[in-house]
Amino acid sequence: MILTRRPDVERFLKAPDGGVRAVLLYGRDAGIVRERAEILARKIVADPDDPFDVSALSGSDAEDEGALESALTAQSMTGRRRLVRLRLIGERIGAERAAGAALAAHAAGELNPEAFFLIEAGALGRDSPLRKAAEAKGLDRVVAVIPAYEDEPGDIARLVREGLAADRVSLTTDALEKLVERLPKDRGVARQEIERLALFLGPGSGAQGDAALLAEFVGVEAEASLFEAANDAFGARLAAAQGRLRRARAEGEGGPAVVRAAGMHLAKLRRALTLMAGGADAQSAAKSVGVFWKGEREFLRQARAWSLPHLDQLQPLVLAADKACKTSGAPDDLLAERLILTIASRARSLGL
Repeated sequence: MILTRRPDVERFLKAPDGGVRAVLLYGRDAGIVRERAEILARKIVADPDDPFDVSALSGSDAEDEGALESALTAQSMTGRRRLVRLRLIGERIGAERAAGAALAAHAAGELNPEAFFLIEAGALGRDSPLRKAAEAKGLDRVVAVIPAYEDEPGDIARLVREGLAADRVSLTTDALEKLVERLPKDRGVARQEIERLALFLGPGSGAQGDAALLAEFVGVEAEASLFEAANDAFGARLAAAQGRLRRARAEGEGGPAVVRAAGMHLAKLRRALTLMAGGADAQSAAKSVGVFWKGEREFLRQARAWSLPHLDQLQPLVLAADKACKTSGAPDDLLAERLILTIASRARSLGL
């Protein structure tokens, strides 16, 4: 079955058809693909990170002869349903062919029928061997194909309303329209922007932001010292980053906010690099993740130096700093400054 209408997609994500053994999620918006994959994974297994019930594979794994078939043949060690999750974002045609062949075999019942095959991919054309395999005739009852199209303004508005409502804050109609106009199309980045707005309004406060307050938020967002400090750190400008940190402290921003800004900048770089790996040009990728025109040149300079493996190595340090800052009595400012120093040092080692 091919699900393109939002009500049909949401219905399936909420309660996947019991006879479906495989799902292909694909599209240019990696944020939507990833979000839907997370929802589905949690419907199939209790813990998507449990190695006993889940096999997480990449494109390079798919190209290893027999790797996918082996994962789809294996029995769950706990007696529960098994999830085989394959991510093909930005991968080569060989991985698509291997995934298509494994999907066809699984759909035909040649492998473990209790295994659920979940595939995440970037943009797939009509000639894609993986898409052809998933959309083959006669597989409607066992394979679901869900393309992810860029959000329309109405979808983004709904995303904003729901995201803010979760923190018991809101926007006036005028402010909501203005925010929808400026939010990036990548859903993952858009959610981060909404989270930042909720923090600005005050989670749990019941506050309703109007157009004037939104303009203030946009101004703070564009000029805030802590976000500039993160940008400077990823660009190997340590002295400038330290100066921004001092200014941020003077403005009342503590260590946790600095760490959060560093994490958000890392996430933007990661999503841009993922889009570029999937075929997007650098400028389009930067625009998609919400980079303003005046910061585009610097962002692209960083994107040329940082790679996804480099960012993967840095991610645990950011998470550890965030956790440490939340510990009672922790030296927040020192932890944040140490993280910024580490990022700037690594950026310098990359030639920035």
